[in-house]
Amino acid sequence: MLLIFGLGYAARAVAAAMLSKPGGMACVGTTRDGRDGSVRFDQADAALAVASHVLSSVPPDEAGDPVLRRYGRGLAGKWLGYLSSTGVYGDAGGAWVDESAPADRGRRPSRNRADADWLALGARVFRLPGIYGPGRSPLDRVRGGEAHRTGLAEQVFSRVHVEDIASGVVAGFAAPAGAYNLADDEPASQDAVVAYAAALLGVPPPAIVPLESLSPAARGFYAENRRVANGRAKRVLGWTPRYPTYRDGLRALNATTSPTAVSAAPAPASSDQR
Repeated sequence: MLLIFGLGYAARAVAAAMLSKPGGMACVGTTRDGRDGSVRFDQADAALAVASHVLSSVPPDEAGDPVLRRYGRGLAGKWLGYLSSTGVYGDAGGAWVDESAPADRGRRPSRNRADADWLALGARVFRLPGIYGPGRSPLDRVRGGEAHRTGLAEQVFSRVHVEDIASGVVAGFAAPAGAYNLADDEPASQDAVVAYAAALLGVPPPAIVPLESLSPAARGFYAENRRVANGRAKRVLGWTPRYPTYRDGLRALNATTSPTAVSAAPAPASSDQR
């Protein structure tokens, strides 16, 4: 059985992929309040005892990783997976980074520590860039009037479709422990991605807004500039992204008219993914 701590957006896609796979194992997931048939985060001892595989998508808090703090002693002997962030690499000035790069330079020290702690336990740590997919993409932001451009053409980052996260994690079930970047093949600027989404929808690209008008969190995001290499995941996991560029992913999303299991499940706030 696969126990998933934190049924957030990406973790739900992993569960859906596992359940749809021939011979796939049963899945149980946690949320903070046990909604929708999940297990309450603080009541998962019985599920952990019988689980052979454990995947965590719960983000760290200021005190550390909530899963390791509450259930660390029960993880021994199990397959372990952790959904981390390519943010652990910090700003690379637009250069390419792979899993050999220092992973302690991110803006969130707690995320850096959690990434290292899961690696130390022998987990498969999946480092994820910007996540998009059904119900959560530049297309939705353009439609909702929430998208903007910054004029920062040289500021680039990588992204990954949620279905490619799911296929990468499933491929990791048979892979050795270690870090794996699950990212697409073509890092690009936010402006390029938003402009392409607008073109697909047949509307003008959104306005350019001054960087200083954005929130501190958004300004921090635009202060980082890196390209994430995915070669190790391809070599070791045998993983190939179904959507190797943002254009592939956005075209597929734009052509989809019926909701999917992933899009029907709203992405909860980080604090609710337990």
